[in-house]
Amino acid sequence: MASKKNKARSARDANPRKFKKKTSVLIIDKVEYIDYKDVDLLRRFMSDRSKIKNRRVAGNDLQQQREVANAIKISREMALLPYATRVASTRTGGRRDRDDRGRGRDEGRDENSENTENTGDESIESIDTSIDAATAVESTETTEVES
Repeated sequence: MASKKNKARSARDANPRKFKKKTSVLIIDKVEYIDYKDVDLLRRFMSDRSKIKNRRVAGNDLQQQREVANAIKISREMALLPYATRVASTRTGGRRDRDDRGRGRDEGRDENSENTENTGDESIESIDTSIDAATAVESTETTEVES
C-alpha cells in the first residue's frame, strides 16, 4: 500500500491539465520596495472586505507576501487602510427563526400563540391612550393657568 505522500503526488502527476503559476503584481510592475504609504498598491492585495489575500491568490512568493502583509498592517495602524469594510449584501432565504432549530415553522410555537395573533393593534392602542393622557394633563394645566 502506498503512503499518502505518494498518492497525492501520483494524483497530481496523473492530472493532464497543467496550471500556470500566477505571477505577482509586484513582478509585473517591477516594484523593488513595498512602501506602507503606497495605498493603491496595497489595496491590490486586499479583498473587498479588507482582508489580506493569501499567497496563492495574490501570486506572491514567501518574502513578498511577508513584506506586503507587514506593510498592510503598518498602514492600517497609521489609518491609511481600513481594518474591515462592510459590504452591503441582500439576504435571501436563510434561517427565519433561530429558536426552532430544525423543527417545522409551526411546530416550534406554543399552543396559545397559534390561536392568538399579534397584529400590533394592542401596542398602537396603548400609545394612543398614553397620548390622550398626556394631552389631558396639558389641557388641565392650561385651564388652571388661565383661571
